[in-house]
Order: sequence, then C-alpha cells, then structure tokens
Amino acid sequence: MFAYYFQLGLRSLRRNPALTALMVMAIGFGVAASMTTYSVFRAVSGNPIPDKSAQLFTPQVDSWGPQQNLKGNEPPDALDYVDAVALLHAHAAKRQTMLYKVQLAVMPDANRDLPLNASGYAVGSDFFTMFEVPFRYGGGWSAQDDESRAADVVISADLNQKLFGGANSVGRTINFGGHDYRVVGVASHWNPQPRFYDLFDNDDFAEEPDFYMPFSRALDLQMYTGARNSCRGKLSFTNWTDYTQSNCVWISPWVELDSPAEVASYRSFLTNYSAEQQRAGRFGWAPNMRLRDVAQWMDYQQVVPPESRISLMVALGFFLICLVNTIGLLLAKFMRRAGEIGVRRALGATRGEIYTQYLIEAGTVGLAGGVLGLLLTAVGVGGVGVLFRPEIARLAKLDPSLVALTFALSIVATVLAAFYPAWRAAHVQPAWQLKSS
Repeated sequence: MFAYYFQLGLRSLRRNPALTALMVMAIGFGVAASMTTYSVFRAVSGNPIPDKSAQLFTPQVDSWGPQQNLKGNEPPDALDYVDAVALLHAHAAKRQTMLYKVQLAVMPDANRDLPLNASGYAVGSDFFTMFEVPFRYGGGWSAQDDESRAADVVISADLNQKLFGGANSVGRTINFGGHDYRVVGVASHWNPQPRFYDLFDNDDFAEEPDFYMPFSRALDLQMYTGARNSCRGKLSFTNWTDYTQSNCVWISPWVELDSPAEVASYRSFLTNYSAEQQRAGRFGWAPNMRLRDVAQWMDYQQVVPPESRISLMVALGFFLICLVNTIGLLLAKFMRRAGEIGVRRALGATRGEIYTQYLIEAGTVGLAGGVLGLLLTAVGVGGVGVLFRPEIARLAKLDPSLVALTFALSIVATVLAAFYPAWRAAHVQPAWQLKSS
C-alpha cells in the first residue's frame, strides 16, 4: 500500500502545480536556510579531540593580581616565562607540554632561490602523544631530546611536499632561521578545528602549522613569540632576560590527567605553587588558579562566534514560518478533495487509511522540497563568506551527512506539518459529501 499511496502522492503533485510549487518552495527555502547556517555552526562548535577532551587540561596561574586581572578576577589566559618553566620542571602531570607560536624562514637550498615563510610551534615532546598527532613518516622527538635542546623538527605534510616532493624526509636537514634542524617526523594532515590548544593566540580556525620544534630549543635560541603577548603595567625591556622576567604572558600550558584523583592532585599542586610564590614575595595576593578541560576552555574562550548562533536561530525561525505556511497550504490542498475523501470513506476506507495516504502524500512534497533545499544549500554553503570570516566560511562543507540531514529534515518536518490537515481530511463526514454531491 505504501507504493500505491506514494504513486498517488506523485500524481497529486501534478494535480495542483501552483499550490505544489508554493509548498515545495516554502520547504526548500526553509530547509536551505537552516542547513546552511547549521553547516557553519557544526564546524565551529564540534569537539576537536573527542577521544581525550575530558583528559586534557590547561592550567591558569594568577601572575597579575586582582587589580590587573581579566573580568571576574580571572587569571591570564596564558603563562609568563617564569611560571611556565616552573610548572614544566615540576613534572606534576603524567604528560605535559608548554607551547607558543614561532615564525621562521625556511632558508633556500640548491633547488630554491627564495626563502619560505613558515609558521609553527615550539612544543614539548609529549605534545604529539597528548594530542594524538598522526604521522606519515617518523614520529616526535624524545624527552631526552627536550633535555638536550636537540635541533629536531617535525614538519607538516604540506611543507614536506614543498621541500621534498612528498618523499620520506626523516633524517634530512632543514635550515630554519639560519639554524639547521634534523627532520624526525612528517605529520599527516592534522589541524583540529577549533584549534583548542592555542586559543590564546586567536588562531581558532587558522591554517595547519608548518612545523613543530622543541620548546627547550626555542628558548635556548631566545626565540620571541610570533603571535600574541599580553602584558600589564609599565614595562621596559630591551633584551631576552628582561622579557622573560616580565609579567608578559605568551606560553600556553597543557597537561594530561586521566582520573578525577589526578585532577584534584594537580589542582592542589597549582594552589601550593601559587602559595609558594606568595610567600616568596613574587605574588602579593592569595592563590588564584583555574584548571579547565578542553570543552570548558572553549566555552570560556567563547570559541563559537555569536553570529553563528544568531544566524542559526534566525534560520530556524524562518523555517518555522515556512512550516506554518505549509500547514495552511496542505490544509487547502487536502480539503479541496473532500468529495473524493467522502466517496472513499463510503466505500469502506478507514480513517487510518486516509491518514496514511495523506501523510505519505505530504512526504512526497517534503522529498521534492528536499531536492530544492539541497540545491539551495549548496549555493548557500558556497556563499557563507558573506556573513562569516573567511577562515570560518571555508569550514562549511556539503558532505554526505549534511545531504542526508537535509532530506531527513525536509521529509520529517513536512510530515509533521501534515498531521493537522490529514486529521481534518480523515474526519470528513461521508454523508455530507455524498449529499452535497
């Protein structure tokens, strides 16, 4: 019977072409608006590391004091040099890494005349295990390499393609900023969105980094950060020593804690560390620290752009208006066939059969609206750059899951909208219709 009712539904689309066109357009435009904005919202609000987001934490230590702190007496969003090195040497977590962004030039070799600008990170050896960085060739460096300030580097697949044509470059040498580095690994394409581990630099949706080098090596070469500094008070420093002893924060810390007991232990460690700094006279205020996991950190940093939420709510409101209009159009379409319904009921058709017929007919309208909605969604996804920043707009993609969701939403919403019109149709009185005929 489903196939029979489906054929009747297809025929009904041609019976009233103007009314059908209005319903299909209402559903199509409503679905397209919703799916276009949802594609952006999904990209910016997803969990960037679902396997470990509850085990990765970023600690914050108050090195500024209540007079200089952020709103709500929140500690700085990153660490200064003194605190970062102290936490690193304490080894209070199973795994830990400090990181900051560096900008270096890849010096030319015999095959190139001009240097390449490269953007990367100074990180600890635990970085690759903590964040599950995939490798095409080789791997990361060891903790011993951290201690010895080894001149190692992990490069991205894109940089490996530019420099070595995509071949296995492990063991090869690259000159970054006038210093030679040995390639120990080539990372596969890996760029979690949002880039949760470096929200301090506002690189939430930036392009994939070109390289990763040892944090200890970068400090040994006195490499200044290639991104954001945040300082308080009157500062005057002209050299690396003054800079590292200032209150400028620029280093992002991350630790891996696998259980509530480890989280509690690390919180106690941060509190005790801050108390020690207070007793030493470095901090003139009570311990003030935070320890947030990935989800909490992204929420605190308000990673999801407010315009994505607003546009999604507006689109859903528009879709709701389209559904209300569809209800009225379906009611008009069904009630125009009251005579036909009366005859069917007089011949023995049950109300359930009338329900089934007209809900399936509504589903065919939803299917047609889904086809139109899919075409309009493809156009909308290609044009989201009008409303959003380019780095966010490029994340919106029309993938198979969005295609399936577009059709599912269109059909289900139309069927739900048809319940009242179908109920009215099923309750047509056969005697009245036969008498009037």
